[in-house]
Amino acid sequence: MSQAEAGASPGRPSSVAIVERIKHHTADTRSLFLRPTTGPLAFLPGQFLSLLLAVDGALLTRPYSIASYPGDGELLEICLNEVPGGRGSHYLCSLAVGAQINFTGPWGTFVLDQPPAAECIFLADGTGIAPIRPMLRRVLESEHSLPVRLLYRAEDEAQVLYRNELMSWTRQHPRLTCELMLPTPSDGWRGLHGTLLEHVEARYVHGDDDCGRHFYICGVGPAVTQLRDLLRGAGYQRRAVQYEKW
Repeated sequence: MSQAEAGASPGRPSSVAIVERIKHHTADTRSLFLRPTTGPLAFLPGQFLSLLLAVDGALLTRPYSIASYPGDGELLEICLNEVPGGRGSHYLCSLAVGAQINFTGPWGTFVLDQPPAAECIFLADGTGIAPIRPMLRRVLESEHSLPVRLLYRAEDEAQVLYRNELMSWTRQHPRLTCELMLPTPSDGWRGLHGTLLEHVEARYVHGDDDCGRHFYICGVGPAVTQLRDLLRGAGYQRRAVQYEKW
């Protein structure tokens, strides 16, 4: 289900958060760390906030997944690209430490609270790693003992977000495999290249007939629903293929 489909109730009062810290991942990708003025916010891994942005006399509502983990203090991390022509992302990228943001939430049904008794496969495209990150951590810190795999595609090597953290998780948790992917490999690249759809089809549709895995998919555009339809069409149960499309 998309964030837009999950929707926020227009009647719910908004809250206020202060931008306490900003991390620049690349020239056009950053994380904003928000401190709600009412104290810690309870949320599930995978949920999002609806940000209410006053831009050029209009009130814009923009959903952003929470990239931080429940219980890791009061700060909420959102990760975003500055989209060319995107009024909301341009506004957010112009903010400085100390700015106030109104929001509602948390919202969303793309969540992972109690891991399933199955192999878990996470598919992230670009900033789609944001909600996947806390979901993956929830599985790793639970009693779940089956294999866990992340397939993470970025446009180029510089845009592989949280890389050091993900690699440290693979060292701490032997059942976790992280595979990084670029559309076109750069010199010295040792990861995968191509599309998520190609690799998922080869490995999990044509590679074997085990349809007991659970998939969590997040990214931008039609590739997300193409992955969903591919897996469900191959025999994976509907509830075993969860997705968030931006």
